Amino acid sequence: MPPTLASLVQHSALKLTVRAGEDRLDTPVRWAHVSELADPVPYMEGGELLLTTALTLDAEDPDTMRRYVRRLLGAGVVGLGFAVGVNYEAIPQALLDAAAEESLPLLEVPRRTPFLAISKAVSAAIAADQYRAVTAGFEAQRELTRAALAEGPDAVVARLAAHVDGWAALYDTSGSVVAVSPEWATRRAARLTADVERLRERPAPASAVVGGTDDRVELQSLGTGRRVRGALAVGTGAPLGTAERYAVHSAIALLTLTTERSRSLQAAEQRLGAAVLRMLLAGQPDHARAVAGDLYGGLLDAPFRLLIAEAVAAETPSGEAPLAVLAESLEAAAARAGESVLAVPESEERLVVLAGDGGAVVTACAGYAAREAEEAGIVVGLSAPTGPIAAAAAYKQAEQALSVARRRGRALVEHEELAAGSVLPLLADDAVRAFADGLLRALYEHDATGRGDLVASLRAWLSRHGQWDAAAADLGVHRHTLRYRMRRVEEILGRSLDDPDVRMELWLALKATGDGTAVATAPGK
Repeated sequence: MPPTLASLVQHSALKLTVRAGEDRLDTPVRWAHVSELADPVPYMEGGELLLTTALTLDAEDPDTMRRYVRRLLGAGVVGLGFAVGVNYEAIPQALLDAAAEESLPLLEVPRRTPFLAISKAVSAAIAADQYRAVTAGFEAQRELTRAALAEGPDAVVARLAAHVDGWAALYDTSGSVVAVSPEWATRRAARLTADVERLRERPAPASAVVGGTDDRVELQSLGTGRRVRGALAVGTGAPLGTAERYAVHSAIALLTLTTERSRSLQAAEQRLGAAVLRMLLAGQPDHARAVAGDLYGGLLDAPFRLLIAEAVAAETPSGEAPLAVLAESLEAAAARAGESVLAVPESEERLVVLAGDGGAVVTACAGYAAREAEEAGIVVGLSAPTGPIAAAAAYKQAEQALSVARRRGRALVEHEELAAGSVLPLLADDAVRAFADGLLRALYEHDATGRGDLVASLRAWLSRHGQWDAAAADLGVHRHTLRYRMRRVEEILGRSLDDPDVRMELWLALKATGDGTAVATAPGK
């Protein structure tokens, strides 16, 4: 504890006497300062014990003393030491009354006690308190280090909470609580998710204080680079002391080491992951399992999904690489759920991920894409569930879904959507429309001269699957007229309508140009 007015009064060598403000003696003293100025306030910082002989003060004037005492209190002075037997044989009544009215602690300093002795006592007490704080801080650092090495982040959080006599919580990059101690603080820690998210948007290192006087929480970011890798929350009923501050700084350093992998280790894992992925895509699942070992757990032994994410923006609004943000989000989800995930950057613009089907990683990816669709700066293609033998096919599925997501302006598309949906939306492509316009242009030009309605006749005939009577009835013409028109179509296009591929291309061209009509099945032979 720092020195207080009470501890100075109890100091046997100083022989100080309390003359006013007895109820405020527990106030800490930051320093002892001597001043004979009538207005020493410009030189005060707050927390001082002011020592004076009243050499330049009219200490017997009540109005002067009231103004003097009020200015001292306004400047944060915690007490006034008045030396008797120098300029005044006793403390003037005007000063005694003013100090009592404002509850300013007033200490009588006997003539035989020099101000220097009081300053030395304050300085020695402050030094002793700082030494105790540093010693306690080093002991906390050793204890936290042992906990980190032997038990991991959870133990660090638990030891820190005990040291600060409060609670502590560790958050991952997504703002989710990873560890909290004591258990009663779980709900309180969960309510800080939004504050942690705001802290994550600031470059590391960053800090913030939330809550009130009785529920004060300090948030500290974790990470050595620009990007925040996690956060630590420390809840106490009052501002942290020196010893507690040492413990918090030690915990930040240790938790940063546990959450921030070295670049060389991360690069090595990515090279190993890339090798495993290449083997899977090459149809060598057994070799892939042998190389992966236990690193990816049972990921290769159960149905998994393969997703390909592509960056469509250089950076997110917060200035971060989109794929890096996605990768960290997926890895955090895997860590929380105890799952394995294989994430391999193919390039600066492309990321390939293998994750368990129905697991937290796939769910987190879908949620991230839905939540951050406008700001994420990525598009994602997701394969159907598959196994190691069919990894190459899953890669193609993910690429196809990615292509559709890119064309449709969607953040994420699953391959299963394509299989269950219609092919017609895929025709909304400039290249397809250009092909359709080129294929049908000659027919449109023929009809524009008023010499017949070949496009409408072709559409009716295809929609009726080549049935002459039904198509002619739809058009309101004789079937021989329709036969004549179809021969003209073949002559103009230079293609035979007996060829099913030609009929398919013509039907899709009509759909692409908006001239087709919906039918239950595609035109057939």
